[in-house]
Amino acid sequence: MGRDVPALVFTREDRRRYRIKMQACLEALAQMLREARFEAERPQVGLEIELNLVDDAGEPAMRNTDVLAAISDPAWSTELGRFNLEINVPPRRLTAGGPDAWEAEIRAALNHADERARSAGARLIMVGILPTLRQEEIGEDALSENPRYRLLNDQVFAARGEDLRIEIDGTDRLRTYADTITPEAACTSTQFHLQVSPEEFAGYWNAAQAIAGVQVALAANSPFLFGKELWHETRIPLFEQATDTRPEEIKVQGVRPRVWFGERWINSVFDLFEENLRYFPALLPLCDAQDPMETLDRGDVPELAELTLHNGTIYRWNRPVYAVAHDRPHIRVENRVLPAGPTVADTLANGAFYYGLTRALVEEDRPVWSRMSFAAAEDNLHTAARLGIDAPLYWPGMGEVPAPELVLRRLLPLAHRGLEHSGMDAAWREPLLGVIEQRCVTARNGAVWQKEMCRHVDATAHAGRHEALRRMTEVYIDYMHLNAPVHTWPVD
Repeated sequence: MGRDVPALVFTREDRRRYRIKMQACLEALAQMLREARFEAERPQVGLEIELNLVDDAGEPAMRNTDVLAAISDPAWSTELGRFNLEINVPPRRLTAGGPDAWEAEIRAALNHADERARSAGARLIMVGILPTLRQEEIGEDALSENPRYRLLNDQVFAARGEDLRIEIDGTDRLRTYADTITPEAACTSTQFHLQVSPEEFAGYWNAAQAIAGVQVALAANSPFLFGKELWHETRIPLFEQATDTRPEEIKVQGVRPRVWFGERWINSVFDLFEENLRYFPALLPLCDAQDPMETLDRGDVPELAELTLHNGTIYRWNRPVYAVAHDRPHIRVENRVLPAGPTVADTLANGAFYYGLTRALVEEDRPVWSRMSFAAAEDNLHTAARLGIDAPLYWPGMGEVPAPELVLRRLLPLAHRGLEHSGMDAAWREPLLGVIEQRCVTARNGAVWQKEMCRHVDATAHAGRHEALRRMTEVYIDYMHLNAPVHTWPVD
């Protein structure tokens, strides 16, 4: 979840001080890594889910402040748009209580929140992009009331100096401009967190990068934006374009975008934080009173506030996270490539595949990232986002193969092995990874269902695109509450 900030106007002195503090944070991090000060004995996993709010007709409901007050739970927070909310599910050991316990906990939290949202005139929906969202609803008035978002908006446009250009070609074509960052609010995601030791971080981050395209192909759930049918996971190009601080002249000079896959495999978590300082100017130069080196010298744990705030404004698809919990620092990989939904069952299956596969890849004698170019991994991500579950993806030793074939033949057995090594027995693994298997066998995910259902409604009701999307959204919500995996959803 994002850090709240006050409404401010930044001076040149603010930026100079912030740069100095970030460098001090980086030096403190380097010392902590050398001295092995990190919590690594009881690693945990975590989950964040971003959701949309809709009214009784399935249209966007700009009521997150009222809904948040009605839920009245610190696990919930606002997101960028007034039609967004986010839940931060408490971290846990991967095998604690079994997957049934985690599923029950998540469903109970979501059901309670949905019940409270209804009292405020809204409903919750887990989906990558809300199908009924219209372009005219994404303006300055759609920004959440938290001053953090307006300040971030102002800083992005101050850096950019001109309106955002959004250009996506799919079945339809989208060409538009935006004068705020609120199109980013259309992107609602699932974020898996994995705590690892600093020594293991590079391997897990590299593995997560290598499989990002596979994850997106399996779980694509964002085929519609502003009434247009675009990519299977339109959220990927939309997010890349909606937060781009670079005007065209800066792009052609090779300046890195803030939504970034990266450009190389890494050797240490330090590489990523150091790149953040080297490549990206501060958007929110807010200085904390704590001196990180003095804090270390006292034997205490520094918050590294400036480093973590800056890290939060650089949107890597797999992001490093430094945090302090119970007076112990730890390092996490935050996996950000997946859309929200369609169901909790699908979400946990996606998580099991991710956690199991990354562990198995890290434990291989010859890691996949030593046999695969970084550019191939990035190409896989965008190919999967564009084409979905049938996307041809590159994998070492197999060449370019359809995603279901790659998963069934090579990656699903590895995911089983990784979960087994994590202490998850077959009785737990089979139902979770069985969802992934059946998605591959049927070649059906959320994006496929949405596209087919919209066409079915349009063909039978002759109601036009928006009405077809609205009716499809209503059916989607019904099936979401049944919690049956999306590959089982009928189209009728």
